[in-house]
Amino acid sequence: MKHKVGMISLGCPKNLVDGEMMLAKLKQAGFQIVTDVDEADAIIINTCGFIEDAKKEAIDNILEMAQLKQEGTIRAIVVTGCLAQRYQEEVKKEIPEADAVIGIGKNADIVQVVEDALAGTQTESFPPRENLCLNGERILATPPFSAYLRVADGCDNCCSYCAIPMIRGRFRSRPMEEIVAEAEKLAKNGAKELILIAQDTTRYGEDLYGELRLPQLLEELCKIKEVSWLRLLYCYPDRITDELLSVMNREEKVLPYLDLPLQHADSTILRAMNRTGDRRSLTKLIEHIRKMVPGVTLRTTMIVGFPGEGGREFAQLAEFVKDVGFDHLGCFTYSPEEGTAAAAMGSQVPQDVKQRRQEIIMEEQARMVERRLKKKKGEILPVLAEGFDAYAECWYGRSASDAPDIDGKVFFHPKAPLSAGDIVPVAITGYLDYDLVGEEAEEGPRKS
Repeated sequence: MKHKVGMISLGCPKNLVDGEMMLAKLKQAGFQIVTDVDEADAIIINTCGFIEDAKKEAIDNILEMAQLKQEGTIRAIVVTGCLAQRYQEEVKKEIPEADAVIGIGKNADIVQVVEDALAGTQTESFPPRENLCLNGERILATPPFSAYLRVADGCDNCCSYCAIPMIRGRFRSRPMEEIVAEAEKLAKNGAKELILIAQDTTRYGEDLYGELRLPQLLEELCKIKEVSWLRLLYCYPDRITDELLSVMNREEKVLPYLDLPLQHADSTILRAMNRTGDRRSLTKLIEHIRKMVPGVTLRTTMIVGFPGEGGREFAQLAEFVKDVGFDHLGCFTYSPEEGTAAAAMGSQVPQDVKQRRQEIIMEEQARMVERRLKKKKGEILPVLAEGFDAYAECWYGRSASDAPDIDGKVFFHPKAPLSAGDIVPVAITGYLDYDLVGEEAEEGPRKS
């Protein structure tokens, strides 16, 4: 009888791709993949260990699975991912119910690890992080019409608040031919949208080719007939080149969408973060992007309450956010992470102050979003249909301005039957919170 295995994958899309590759290996080895944990013999928890909230979520999930194991619902628990990589000794010591705790460099051996766990053999293994394979078969956890495409892993930026270099290691680009081959396979299996990801997507190619190669990679991906949308996430501001912006403006398939995690705008705080720039240079960059790519959608993330952030530094950030007017913005309170330079800094900001500053930024952003969505009324937007909402009794999807899970939706009524993955022209009639509503437009063809 085939053993059944399930997975709980936490954290970012990069971690999700690791999980998809592990599931493919297990399926190839004869395991049955299940989505309901109550049906599984073994559960893999693919953890995130980036910030305190992510660690808590991972531990809560592990403890929940441990309870199911104690009740006899499941037989084995395997813990991998960033939390396991970062806290190797602590995870096994604090959670003895885990049958296997492995680092990301052991993911390629997941079949043997699960087999051993089901046989009652304990595994603790942490090979070099560089053993993490970046190429291979995947079982998509996303809908088939939208898939993440990892172009690199690891990070060399060494921001003072960030544990990613400690967890994932040095920046490693994948060869361009390998990425294009995977993209072609995803497209043939129904992917209309490919979302390029890495810890620093704009750095792609620097280590392999001695120069930034993201523009050339995009041009190659644009040649894939079945792909309609190419979206960029995790773009470091220092490496936004005119060549990249020209490709975005010239190639119809490359969406005018940039995810720029800026983190702050005050020069003192940015230097303390081991990042470059200041309010003036970042404003100039945004103006340049908007000039080079008319109509571009800009997403960013900000951190409030970083050590040393006083009223003046926070005011710089708040004014910058208000002046620039980002289409999408996420704001996080600073989380001191063990082993990072920032955790040892003085002038730590009280939690209640961090919380209030986060609220101020997000209140301003909510006003910004409302003004932006009001202006959308009457526009016709191409929308990637994702599914039917039985509660709202209409279809929903995403426009070119919306990435999955982090941005808004478009709710609409179609003129005729359609399928998930169709790209439909939608006339916008209004908005609700962060989402748009509309009707399928009379003019404009669908793309099936």
